[in-house]
Amino acid sequence: MKLFEGLARYQPQALGVLRIMTALQFIEHGSQKLFNFPASAQAHALTGLTMTAGILEFAGGILLALGLFTRPVAFLLAGEMAIAYFSAHMPRDFFPVNNSGDAAVSFCFIFLYLVFAGAGAFALDNQRNA
Repeated sequence: MKLFEGLARYQPQALGVLRIMTALQFIEHGSQKLFNFPASAQAHALTGLTMTAGILEFAGGILLALGLFTRPVAFLLAGEMAIAYFSAHMPRDFFPVNNSGDAAVSFCFIFLYLVFAGAGAFALDNQRNA
């Protein structure tokens, strides 16, 4: 359709916005685990696994928001989300809508997409590779 053909030139900017907004949401998950911010009714005990997840989510989210080392960080975080889904959510129920795994599945596939698509616009990776 001609209406949408003109939008293709904005693909790098749209990808950059997707990366940044996903990263900002992901940072919240890490900061909640590490610092209980934003405050949660169910504060997580900082076990080794929870601390590792929190560090990956917080630091990895910051790197993705900046667009720095986007592909390897996205690969690592996609793996973390796959592990989170299969170890924490899947045992509760098969369906993500029933096991609260929607976010883990969405994060996993968005990060996997970033592995292949790259950072898009507004990324420090673009400065490093120039």
